[in-house]
Amino acid sequence: MRADLLDEAIPGLDEAMAAVDAGDQALVAGLLRPQPAQVAALTELADAVAATPLAGRVAEAVEKVAAGAASEDHFVAIAAARTALLGSVHDALTARVEEATGRSGDAGIASAAREARSPNVLAAARSWLSDLARAGWRGIDHDLVSGAGQVISAMLPDPALRRLAALLDGFAAELAASCPGAALDRVPARRWGDLWSRAMMLTLSAGAVPAGTATGRVLPLGVDLHEHATAAQAQVHAVFEPSDGGPPRLVRASVSVPKPDTVLGAGIWQLLRPHLSLLAAVGDGRSMDLDGMPVTEEGDLVWDDEHARPGAAADAFATARVALATATAPVPAPLDRHPARIAVPVFLEGYTVDKDGDALTFTVAGHRLPVDTDRVPSAGPLTPEAVAASGACIGLLRWDDGTFTVQPLAVETTIKKKAVAVHAGAWAGGTTDKNGVKAEKAATDAVTVLRERAGRLLRK
Repeated sequence: MRADLLDEAIPGLDEAMAAVDAGDQALVAGLLRPQPAQVAALTELADAVAATPLAGRVAEAVEKVAAGAASEDHFVAIAAARTALLGSVHDALTARVEEATGRSGDAGIASAAREARSPNVLAAARSWLSDLARAGWRGIDHDLVSGAGQVISAMLPDPALRRLAALLDGFAAELAASCPGAALDRVPARRWGDLWSRAMMLTLSAGAVPAGTATGRVLPLGVDLHEHATAAQAQVHAVFEPSDGGPPRLVRASVSVPKPDTVLGAGIWQLLRPHLSLLAAVGDGRSMDLDGMPVTEEGDLVWDDEHARPGAAADAFATARVALATATAPVPAPLDRHPARIAVPVFLEGYTVDKDGDALTFTVAGHRLPVDTDRVPSAGPLTPEAVAASGACIGLLRWDDGTFTVQPLAVETTIKKKAVAVHAGAWAGGTTDKNGVKAEKAATDAVTVLRERAGRLLRK
């Protein structure tokens, strides 16, 4: 990998991020009665998209905000401008990653998502998000934040709206934990700006739909596990080899589940495992054979066990060494063009490891690449110590606020004088490791107790 290219500045990137930050700062104090500094900040955002088809709508939105007469449509335009700017940053970073890895991506951008259903519920969500913009992050209180509750409850029964419902639920929970906003020492302006603008845009579309089917062999590379107090998601990154002899391509398969906050660590796999048989294949080191599996343009497999069966043994590091370099990347969905969503599978070896306290850095061909060990989940045997002692790594190349980093998914290291591979998702299909077994038993007990309590409540 040309690690030196990851250090080079990208023209226009800093200016685009400055415009995004300006818009985010305008939201801090709220847009109901904006001050001149807030109007100037939004004008900077509008100027950044002046050469795009959004120019007229965003300029009008800024004028209405300045006059204190902004409607939902104007807040949507501001969210769209912010989304478009971050999309341009994503595209520039992705082009740099493709140059550094020598791997090409499919040309273009995936088609827009289908039009959303349940217009009344989505209008209610936009209304709440608009109220947040008027109040600003300093103006939030429990009464305002709690207004999302009924909207989220109305969305959850519809599978097409659950992504937005989950986003609103997590966003509202963060805001509720920060109330009153006037008392905050620090406002996470960019994060809340991300959540607000993404939620606003998702009220206009219902997400991606399968664009075709996949028949061939899936060779897993690793699992990226995300854990929240009330939800968990596992995303398997893999190389797909079509049965028709076409070029290999990168794919993903994801599963998300709600969870009680008492289920932690390896116990999370119990909640995820029944919904994605691919996790068992990852844990066992096997491939999966697919026959007509639905897949989106973005490379996401819409997993259905009827279209999959266990395949032969498949070593992730062999896949990374042989197939990863020639696998094409999928096209991004329009709303997924965000720097934070860059997660490109890479294979590194021959690096040296530098340790400074808890911080790790790989030096690849003389260039330093920070290692994001904070993303390594506790629900597996992979540890920062194993990463520090490694000689090869399968990871996800990410971009975090101006710097490329690598998130390890698996490493080759030496334990007790033996070369071994250690995977973050090694316990996905089950484990005999004593720590993993202990965590799984605790999770079983917690879920059993919660089910019993829920049953008693329903009977009453």
